[in-house]
Amino acid sequence: MDRADEVLVSLRRVMRATDLHSKQLVKQVGLTAPQLLIMQTLHREGSMTPGELAEKVSLSQATVTSILDRLQAKELIARERSEQDRRRVYILLTKTGAKKIQNAPTPLQEHFVKQFGDLKDWEQAQIISALQRIAHMMDAQHIDASPVLDSGELTNTQNH
Repeated sequence: MDRADEVLVSLRRVMRATDLHSKQLVKQVGLTAPQLLIMQTLHREGSMTPGELAEKVSLSQATVTSILDRLQAKELIARERSEQDRRRVYILLTKTGAKKIQNAPTPLQEHFVKQFGDLKDWEQAQIISALQRIAHMMDAQHIDASPVLDSGELTNTQNH
């Protein structure tokens, strides 16, 4: 196998691992990775506005709003107007939502972040450089992405 094939096989393994983990998450908990990330952020940080939440999870506000609509339909989050400023809406986790994430598996990116953090600085820099070069070679450097490992389009609201 030549080196280009080795790179493509490794990329395919990363994509498959992400896809399999996403499917397992939906099967086990009924949540996508971005939904779980949002709920875990609310659990950890407390109530916040959709804009603050979008910034915290590195997703667009439109994507977060769509995810919140789905979570609210499942009664996992609630929207409440601010008493001081009725224009502001805060998102909070419901008791049902808090119970749902208690048994949720760890998102794939958390495993990665821990193992990546254990690497030496030069190893981290080498991986970042190689992946940035690959993204450029695939003409993907301009594609908006967040640090959420999930399969499918994050901007395709039907998957969330």
